[in-house]
This record gives sequence, C-alpha cells and structure tokens, in this order.
Amino acid sequence: MLRKKFGRLLLVGMMAMTTLVGCSSGEATPSTPSTPSGEGATTEDKVKVTLLLTGSLGDKAFNDSAQAGMDKIKAEFGDQVETETIEIGFDKTKFEPAFIDVSESDSDIIVTGPWDMKEHIENNAPLYQDKKYIVFDTDVAYDEYDLNNVYSMSYKQNEAGFLAGALAALTTTSDMKFANPDKKIGFVGARDTSPVINDFLIGYIQGAQFIDPEMKVEVSYVGSFTDTAKAKELTLAQYAKGVDTVFVAAGPASTGTIEAALSAGKYVIGVDSDQALAYEGKEEANHIISSALKHLDTSIARGVELYLKDSLTFGAHEELGLKDQAVGLANNAIYETVVTEAIRTQVQEVEATLLNGEVELITALGMSQEDLQAIIKSAQ
Repeated sequence: MLRKKFGRLLLVGMMAMTTLVGCSSGEATPSTPSTPSGEGATTEDKVKVTLLLTGSLGDKAFNDSAQAGMDKIKAEFGDQVETETIEIGFDKTKFEPAFIDVSESDSDIIVTGPWDMKEHIENNAPLYQDKKYIVFDTDVAYDEYDLNNVYSMSYKQNEAGFLAGALAALTTTSDMKFANPDKKIGFVGARDTSPVINDFLIGYIQGAQFIDPEMKVEVSYVGSFTDTAKAKELTLAQYAKGVDTVFVAAGPASTGTIEAALSAGKYVIGVDSDQALAYEGKEEANHIISSALKHLDTSIARGVELYLKDSLTFGAHEELGLKDQAVGLANNAIYETVVTEAIRTQVQEVEATLLNGEVELITALGMSQEDLQAIIKSAQ
C-alpha cells in the first residue's frame, strides 16, 4: 500500500514540476481558485462547478435530483459560479476516462458519485491536487489513498426506508383504498448486491414491522438499474400476490414499477426524488403516494456553498440523515389528497420518534449477505 501511495505522490510531484516549468512567471497556479464577489464577476473569475453523472438525466429519480442541485447552485450563486453537467451514460468502461477528462479540464470543483465512481475517484483524484471533488452517496478510502482534495457524503437511506415502510404498512391496513387482510407490502430493488439498495430495504422492513410486527414484505430484484420492463413484470407479479403498495428503489428502472401501479390500479412509493412531481398532470402521479427522498439537490448545493465560504472540509466524509434534512418522505398535493389525514399524522409521529432517537435502526451497510437474507426471509 505504501508503494501505491508513493507512486501516486511521485506522479503528482512530476505534474507539479511540469506546471511550474510551463508558467512564464515561475509561480504555480493556486490550488483553490479565488472566489469572486459581486455581480460584475467575469466568466474567467467564476468558480466552475461540473456535475459528472453516471447514466443520464431524465431518470425521474437520482440523477434528476443531482441536476436539481446544480440548478439550485446556478440560481443562488450564479454571480460566483459557472455550472456544467456531463452525462457519461451506462457503459462502465467510460467512467474512468470521463473522470480523467473532467479532471484535466478547466473545472475547479467536480461533483460526482455514487458508489460506481468510488474506485475511479480513489485511483485518480490524488493525481489532480489542483481540483476539488464533492462526492455524493458514497464514502471513499481516506486511510488508503491521498484524498485530501475530496469531500464525500452519504445518506442514511435506511431512515428514508423506515418512513416508507411505515407509510406502506399504514396504507395497506387502512380502508384508504384497499383492506389487505394478508398484511403484505412489496419492495422492488435494483441489484441484490447493492448495499445502498439493501439499506433502503432493511429500513423498509423495520419501519413496516414497527407499525405491525406481523407485516410481510415481498422482495424482488430487477438485476439492473435500467431494465424497466423487468421492474414492471416483477411489480405486477407482486400485485397479483395480493400486495397493494410497492416501494421501488431501482433508479431509472423505477418507471417500470410506476407503470405497473397504473396498470394494476394500485400504489407505489418512489425513490430518490419526488417522483409524483415528475409525473405531474399524468394519471401515474395519482398512484405514487410518496417517495423516499435523498436530497441530493440540497446537499450538493450545501457543499458548494460551504466551499464558497471556505468552510467545506476536504479529506473528510459526512453521513447525512433526517436531522440534516437530507432524507425523508415527499409531502406534496398528491400525498395530501390520496393519503388520509390520519395516516399522515401517524407518519409524522413515526418521524418524530426517529428524530428523538427512540428507535435503533439497523443498516445493511457492512452487513453480511447471510444476515441480510435472514432478515428478508423473516419478513416473508
């Protein structure tokens, strides 16, 4: 490991020497760009913030939430920053080249994530000490790599999952639309190997059984984040088994579950962003009773704001949750119309219980597959 670090430091040193030789003044460019103030800042003066996305926009979930953060940055700090978004697509062989390309560009801050960028950040960020990186939805190995220019944040998705489970359990046992004597709800996730997806699931099971210890949870995995047809098929199969509310955590594939809810006339709880708003004006929206939110938008904007104030701590990781207003349930006009006031009040009480630390949540992060499968099996 020391040899790995030494090799990277040597490369950084060589790059720094090259920069010095190339400067006619003989002075190195400062690692942190100056922060302009006032409305008269030119494009050259502004801090350039680039969002590097795996996948693409239009997923009505994770990536769109990240882009909303960039829109927020532009709206609030447009006199100080210039923003750019780069969509890599889904071909993983292009992830590292894209990361290197943006690191070699004129960007000052590079915002990227999630877990599928972790390795590329660890391997390459140390080589670009003149850049700053804000990494969302994953941690990085600070103890193994020289990542003093990287700030990372992850989310307590088990807290959001807990609230989704409570809502689903309350919905399925009420007379809101369905009276399900089987006490059965559903979960459709992307990949069974994703710790983040399984953390949503673990929270969902715990939240549902917090409401009713006898609540059962049907669990299915799509096997990818993009196969909408498979997600729809799995969701319809769960509805056919008597499930009436399904929580979906499958990225872009989540749209398949929403289509299934419309087709079956049942309910779905979305993920990452407020998916009911993404379908505003369409019939699908009436079947999305809420969404388990990760506020990538506000947390990304917060990171850039702290940077502009010279208050963002690099070389460090933060885990953000309910107390940080970084996760939660979507509360919109559809939620208030479709979900009864009694259920909404109970969900608020559950949230207060979490905030007060009265529930000890378990997490799938770091959990063995054996223990995970035991929990899933116990809820079936």
